[in-house]
Amino acid sequence: MRLILWLLALFAAAVTVTFAAKYNTGHVLLVLSPYQVELSLNIFIMALLVAFFIFYFLLRLILGLFGFNQRHRHKKADEMMLTGLKAFFEGDYIKAKRSASTALKLADAPTMKVINAVIAARSAHKLGAFKLRDEFLSLAEKGAPEERTVRLVTQTELLLNETRYEEALNVLQTLYSTGGLQQTAVLQLELEAQQQAKNWDAVLDLIYLLEKRHPFNKASIEQLKLIAHLENIQLKASDPQLLNKYWQNLTTIEKRNSKLAVAATRAYISQGDCATAHHIIEQYVDVEWNSELITLYAECLDYHVNRQIECAEVWLKSQPNNAHLLLTLGKLCAHCELWGKAQNYLEASLSVEPGHAAHLALAQLSEKLGKHELAMSHYNKGLGFTLEQLS
Repeated sequence: MRLILWLLALFAAAVTVTFAAKYNTGHVLLVLSPYQVELSLNIFIMALLVAFFIFYFLLRLILGLFGFNQRHRHKKADEMMLTGLKAFFEGDYIKAKRSASTALKLADAPTMKVINAVIAARSAHKLGAFKLRDEFLSLAEKGAPEERTVRLVTQTELLLNETRYEEALNVLQTLYSTGGLQQTAVLQLELEAQQQAKNWDAVLDLIYLLEKRHPFNKASIEQLKLIAHLENIQLKASDPQLLNKYWQNLTTIEKRNSKLAVAATRAYISQGDCATAHHIIEQYVDVEWNSELITLYAECLDYHVNRQIECAEVWLKSQPNNAHLLLTLGKLCAHCELWGKAQNYLEASLSVEPGHAAHLALAQLSEKLGKHELAMSHYNKGLGFTLEQLS
């Protein structure tokens, strides 16, 4: 249909030109000093039309050549970017850096620029060319300032790889300044940075936030939370008020964790707060048995030792052959100068599980009873166990 309309238009134009030429007797005088050219008006009009069409086709030709070059440039940029990506994931970082660098020079779109700059930066980082890596990141910032997220996330990850956590946290703050909900991967980067910085309170805040994200490795979260709590207890062990506040703020489930209970008990013992240490042990052991806590039960002794003996003897009914409990009872009785009971418990512990700690306790008890030869025998046997463990 369009072709027919074009043909009709051409025929109409031809008829119009023919009639115009027949009845048009005008002339055109062109003065190009010192020359003068006189032309028929029909010839002048025809010359103008020919000149117009020549100009039009030349312009189309030039634009076509320019467009071809642009298309060729874009195609080359796409090919080099794909080559760089493929090489990067294959581990050929030299080729990846070279290809991405070439694609970066050819690319026009900001997204293309930042992707290529990031590939080149990551490849340079893998090759240990840190100065070149920073140059590529700088090119990403200059060439595509609006594509800041991919650049800042990459920069954070690479800084953390060098354990430059303070700089990484500053970069993350720049990223957070835009506002909005941050991706889980970004929060994980901050979590790593806070771990490196040993900001355990910040680590816990991030963990609680990540717990709400789905899907996320729950086992990994729990392990990180445990590490953060253990580190915090150790840091606060020198301040009784901080330690009390921190321990009381833990949930009942968290207090039931054996590692946390042991860490808190050791912290309170280091402060000389035997009552709280004993309370933690007694609460935990009533629910779940823990040999390490039983051993710590005899590490901090005050005027409540008789009550401790009573508690331990109640536990002995359900754990009659537990070497750690028998050893603890022996130490508690020795502290109260119940020599006979102390010796019986210590010897019972030694019969169940021979070890350095029981021999040392019996050696000390024998010295107090004036049995020096027996004490020396136990010292030697205890030393033998120690040397055996070291070998």
